[in-house]
Amino acid sequence: MTDRFTTLGSSFGYVLSAEQRNKVLRNTYWLLALSLIPTVLGAWVGVASGVGMVFRGGLGMVLFLGIAFGFMYAIEKTKNSATGVPVLLGFTFFMGLMLSSLIAMTLGFRNGPQLIMTAFGGTAGVFLVMASLATVIKRDLSGMAKWLSVGVVVLLVAGVINMFVASSAGMLAMSVAAIGIFSAFMLYDIKRIIDGGETNYITATLALYLDLINVFQNLLMLLGIFGGERE
Repeated sequence: MTDRFTTLGSSFGYVLSAEQRNKVLRNTYWLLALSLIPTVLGAWVGVASGVGMVFRGGLGMVLFLGIAFGFMYAIEKTKNSATGVPVLLGFTFFMGLMLSSLIAMTLGFRNGPQLIMTAFGGTAGVFLVMASLATVIKRDLSGMAKWLSVGVVVLLVAGVINMFVASSAGMLAMSVAAIGIFSAFMLYDIKRIIDGGETNYITATLALYLDLINVFQNLLMLLGIFGGERE
């Protein structure tokens, strides 16, 4: 019987065996774990130096997006070379710097360290659930990509609007929506690797890393709002 994954892969011009798909998934998980080290280092440097404050406000968002998209362009260009991994790790360090202002604000709470660990544990829990679901779901999830991408665009537009109106309710709604959208993206991205739809582990790691960082950031914001204890 023809393997349905081989058939799917042939339609896109690639054919991955089960062993090759498992290798991509394994390398992705290892690189994803490694990427957390420069993220933590970047967050520490940002908190200690205060450089993360540069990315706050409208101009800060424009600066962040410019650097972030520059990194992602470089990752795409180097993904098939030995330079790809260092460029990806440089991007994760930069993302740690970006997170540092939120980390610093959270550490201003009496229970700040506990909130950070709770957000980290919650993000890890979401990842484990999505990874488990991806291994048991048999249906093709490729149709999710369009709707989830629309959701991300809506979030970006809403975020820009909220910078001017400064609505607490709007921020809460966006954080909850972001957690849902990027959790679903996590499921989609892992399933895509399992099905052989992603053949490059650097690209796969970048996609999952962005899912994780967005879930963590928004979960930490919610925990700070609802569970932060003032000194």
